[in-house]
This record gives sequence, C-alpha cells and structure tokens, in this order.
Amino acid sequence: MQAGRPQLTPVPPRSSDPLVTVVIPTFNERENLASLVPKVLRLGLGYRVVVVDDDSPDGTGEVADQLAAAFPGRVRVLHRPEKQGIGPAYVAGFRAALADETAFIAEMDADHSHDPEDLPRLVAAAGTHDLALGSRYVRGGSTHGWPLHRRLISRLGGLYARTVLRVPIADLTGGYKVFPRETLASLDLDAIRSDGYGFQIETTYRVLQAGGRVAELPIAFTDRVAGASKLSRRIVLEATIVVWRLRLEGISRKKHRVGTAGNR
Repeated sequence: MQAGRPQLTPVPPRSSDPLVTVVIPTFNERENLASLVPKVLRLGLGYRVVVVDDDSPDGTGEVADQLAAAFPGRVRVLHRPEKQGIGPAYVAGFRAALADETAFIAEMDADHSHDPEDLPRLVAAAGTHDLALGSRYVRGGSTHGWPLHRRLISRLGGLYARTVLRVPIADLTGGYKVFPRETLASLDLDAIRSDGYGFQIETTYRVLQAGGRVAELPIAFTDRVAGASKLSRRIVLEATIVVWRLRLEGISRKKHRVGTAGNR
C-alpha cells in the first residue's frame, strides 16, 4: 500500500441483515470514504456498498479500490471518466444495485454528514413504506455545523418545493434515503435528468406521484468532516427549475387521466 494511504482493516460484521446496498457517489472524498465505508459494513453482513467515483484527482478512486480489495464481495466501485454530477452518479449506482439481488437500495453522502447508525432505522421503515427519508426538518431532526446562509437555502428551498409541488414532505431536498427494491425498479431512471437538490426533490416526488408512501424519520445532519462542499449556484438554480418542470408534468398527467376517463 502506498505511503500516506489510510490503513484499511477488514471489519467483521456484527450480525446478518436483509441485503442492503448503499450507493455513495464521490468526488475528492479520499479521507472521508476510507473511514465511512467500514462504518457502513459494520452494521451487518447484509450491507454492501457501491462507490461511484467521478475520476477524483485526489485519489478517491484508488482508496475505493483498496476498500473493495479489503472487503471482497461487499464493496463495488464504478469509475466514471469525468465529473458528471451527483444525480447521474446515483442513477449509475442504482442500476448497479438493481443488477444484484438486494432487497433495499440506500443513498447517502460520502462526507459523514449522514450517520451510518441511522441506516437500520431507515431500512426498517422502508420495509413498510415505498421510501424512507432521513429528515432534518421533522420533530427530532436537526442540522449541525452549517453556517446561517446554508441553513436558509436548505429551509427555504424545501419550503418552496413543498409549496409548488403540493406535497406533505418536510425535507424534500434531503439525500439520505432507503428505497425498497420494487420502488426503485418501478421508477423510470432514464427520465430523471436533474442533479443536486433537484435530483433529491425529483426522486421523492416521483415516488409520491406513483402513489407511494414516504416515511420521514428524524436524523441529525452534520456538516462534512473533510473536503469542500459541492453546493453551487447552478445546483440551486437547477432545483428551482426542476420543481416547476415536475409541477407542469403532474398537471399534464392529471389532465390526461381525466381525459382518458371521460372517453370511456
């Protein structure tokens, strides 16, 4: 192992669980990934990880490969040739997870802002719902370490999306989720073109539009441990546009259903 690389020691699982595949997109998350993946795998033998790395210049892809070697059969790495955005990265990871016999597919950030210890609660809720969402903004949820402007963007963005889309979800921009296999397989992944906050809004909204039941569970969200934030003005602007695209699609779909019913 090269000098300066984090030492990766295989960690035995605590217990057997339903098969859960956790998709983690990465770009320059070398330090975070090396400590995060073992924490996820400690949750039980049923937990697996798919790392989707966008050719990180800091060597994150190499660390991911070392993790795959340290945990054979439990860590898979997808190397993409360039940075293409978190939305497409998740879609690539979802496709890889669906190709395996896994009961649940989770998504989480690589920067330790999502606590792996919350995963079993989310998986349990996904067993009785069509989507389990780790929420910062329901009773018991919280956000730690963010400056005021980040908290305002997140809060106001969620309120804006909830108002436009007319859905009862407190944390539409939340990115800590667990999908039952059947839910994710039923989504048209080719139709999901958004990124960042927009991607999180769109996936939750599409589950709701299909009549799915969403459980919001409180989580404590903590600002990243290392590395730089990926938030940009482009991501915020895209989310603003995505909300209205989804609203117009919903109106069009509703009119089509009404028209079809009227022609029977």
